[in-house]
Amino acid sequence: MNQDQFIEALKEKGILLTLDQLQQFNKYFELLVEWNEKMNLTAITDQPSVYLKHFYDSISMAFYVNFSKGQSICDVGAGAGFPSIPLKICFPQLQVTIVDSLNKRIQFLTHLSEQLGLSNVQFVHARAEEFGQSAKYREQYDIVTARAVARLSVLSELCVPLVKKGGQFVAMKAAAAQDELSDAKRALTTLGAEKTKEFTFTLPIENSERSLFVFNKVKTTPKKYPRKPGVPNKTPL
Repeated sequence: MNQDQFIEALKEKGILLTLDQLQQFNKYFELLVEWNEKMNLTAITDQPSVYLKHFYDSISMAFYVNFSKGQSICDVGAGAGFPSIPLKICFPQLQVTIVDSLNKRIQFLTHLSEQLGLSNVQFVHARAEEFGQSAKYREQYDIVTARAVARLSVLSELCVPLVKKGGQFVAMKAAAAQDELSDAKRALTTLGAEKTKEFTFTLPIENSERSLFVFNKVKTTPKKYPRKPGVPNKTPL
């Protein structure tokens, strides 16, 4: 996906990018490639693939979730900033918090946000399990999301505790999404979330399948969740 195709594909979905936003995406790509030579941020580094599999794929969440109100969004384990930084570029009014367990990635994201001139972004170096037990962050966000971090049964324990009651947990998934959803039903109920929407679509050009699950936070998460670091992964709910 070249930049012109990127512009047109988003325009078809009602997202019109300004020249400044296009320059931000171009700078994002340049910095991603530059920093990737020093640390492992992504295996995808050619421009057409970055624009399709990272930028467009991240923004695809906005085709199904309304980001027009300047909500607070928390991105768990965002790695090189996906999906929240592309969403922030498209919707500057969003208030973004990214939590990641690797400090090098936090350093990259901090530098990236400065170079792109982003405001109302916060980067926290922490394990998601500990982050979710902090009174400062727990049940504080309108939307909590993650992309390619863990199976849904594990991911829900890391994300749902951060969602405020009435807010949403949005999970971006590729293959085996339905199997993951079945496995995660008990966990989601225990944590206080219920599925309200489900979307399946394909990425343009390569036609790879994507699934998006939207869960509403219907009750407060029991205080014992998330459990200690590593436990959700070893023994999912």
